[in-house]
Amino acid sequence: MDYTVLERSTLFRGIPSKNLREFLESVPHHIQCYDKDEIIFHLMEEADRIGIILEGRAEAQKPFPNGSQVNVSIRTPGEMIGPAAVFASSHRYPCDVMAIEPTTIMMFRRADLLNLLQKDMRILENFTTEIASATYMLQQRLELLSYNGIAQKAAFYMLLQRRKTNSDHIQIPESITKWSMMMNVSRPSLHRELKHLETQGIIRYETHTIEILDPDSLQAVLSQSAPPVQRVVCSPL
Repeated sequence: MDYTVLERSTLFRGIPSKNLREFLESVPHHIQCYDKDEIIFHLMEEADRIGIILEGRAEAQKPFPNGSQVNVSIRTPGEMIGPAAVFASSHRYPCDVMAIEPTTIMMFRRADLLNLLQKDMRILENFTTEIASATYMLQQRLELLSYNGIAQKAAFYMLLQRRKTNSDHIQIPESITKWSMMMNVSRPSLHRELKHLETQGIIRYETHTIEILDPDSLQAVLSQSAPPVQRVVCSPL
């Protein structure tokens, strides 16, 4: 087995392949493959499995009774799916998790993962960091969705990415369609607002990237519609 992806994964970061092989040989797990659009975890299904993506990508989707859905996050090779749900008191997955391309996942049962966490303090620390990071990202996601205006949502996302990367060049996630779904807005409306910001000289809008030309004006766009003070906090996947 190629341990390259696992060595770079969020759970096993910093663990040499020799030690990693020993740990995995002593802890039950299995490799499972999923086709594109196949559901990995179902909403409200009993949460008893945690996965590490080896190949492909998976997307967490939150459906609503009115037929709409919010795309919560996309997981890529090396990232975990399901850790917070498995250890939450409800023991239920809060979202559907679907393979958005052919995907291979290393699966652990809850008890087996607990055994693994006890084998090396670095693994336990990595797991704790992942849960904390997921919670922080969810808070940011909720703040994004709390803005009413499409321009404000786009401004919030771009300014957030600017702080994260320390760059004025922002990568559009996947595509403009995926980005609009992530912000729970229509693609034509998002495209129109980006073009409007470009006309104002605030950004330069290209197919896969956006260049922020005037950060202060973009911050002013965000300030036009301040989000509510109170937030609804949910458990991350």
